[in-house]
Amino acid sequence: MCLAVPGRVVEIEERDGARMAVMDFGGVVKDVCLEYLPDLGVGEYAIVHVGFALQRLDEESARRTLDLFAELGLLQEEFGDPWEAAAGAGGPAEYDPAAAGGPAAVGPAAPGGPVAGGPVAHEGVER
Repeated sequence: MCLAVPGRVVEIEERDGARMAVMDFGGVVKDVCLEYLPDLGVGEYAIVHVGFALQRLDEESARRTLDLFAELGLLQEEFGDPWEAAAGAGGPAEYDPAAAGGPAAVGPAAPGGPVAGGPVAHEGVER
C-alpha cells in the first residue's frame, strides 16, 4: 500500500537542479523532492507521497497522524525493510502452477501443457 505520510524537514539542499530535503517520518529518514512546495522550510511539515512533498501540514496534525500510523503499524509497512518482512513471513512460498490456474507440469510431457516452440491453445481464439 502506498500512503501519503507526514514528515518534518530536517535539512534542505539543491541536488542536480532540484530542491531536495532530508525528512523525518517518525524516526525514519528519507530524501524528498520539494519542487511542488518550493517555499517549505526546515522544521516545517508536509504530506509526502512517492518521494514528493505535496502539501504543507501543521505540526499537531502531522504528529497526530504519525502516532496513528505507528499505532496501526503502517509506518513499518510503508518504510520497513522488504527483505526483513519476507523473512518474517517465512520466506518465499514454493510456486505451484496448479494453484495459479496453470497445468501441474509444463512441457511436452504435461497433459494439456504447451509443447516447447509449439502453439498454445487459448479458449475462444481461432488459429
